[in-house]
Formats: sequence, structure tokens, C-alpha cells
Amino acid sequence: MTTLTLIGKPACHLCEVAEQIVDTVIEGLPADVADRISVEHASIAEDAALYATWWEMIPVVLIDGDLHAHWRVSADRLRAALVAADTQGASA
Repeated sequence: MTTLTLIGKPACHLCEVAEQIVDTVIEGLPADVADRISVEHASIAEDAALYATWWEMIPVVLIDGDLHAHWRVSADRLRAALVAADTQGASA
């Protein structure tokens, strides 16, 4: 299972764009890969620790807890990272 965490805040235009990219990329993956991705949302407005760490970088995308992207999310780069994470998880 791969966990993608999208960190943002309410009323954040770039966060909304990032969420759309995440959704589009996952929808375009083979079903067996997409089924092994869990998407979690976190808000810096609701978590002081997240705010302290990420406030000037949102939106932030973490894959299995590791920073993948901030500010702007590339669909091609995200797709490749999710496929790679799935492949690594399958061999573990």
C-alpha cells in the first residue's frame, strides 16, 4: 500500500489544483495500482505541527511520508513516483 498525503489549507487555489492533479493521475493509473494507493488530506489550519513545518510550501505532496513535491505538482512526475512506489512495495 502506498500512502499519498496532500497537505494544504482551505481556500488555497494551488491546493485545489494539486488535488485535481492527484485525482487525475490516480484515475489514469492501472486499476490494480490505483487500488493500492491511499490518499490522505491534512490541513495546516488544523495542525500546529504541520503548520510549523509546511506553511510556506503548501500544497505539499508526501509519498509514504517522504516529500515528493511542493507548490506545483507535475502529473508526469507524480505518476512515475506512484508507479515506482507500487513496484517497490510489491517487491518488499
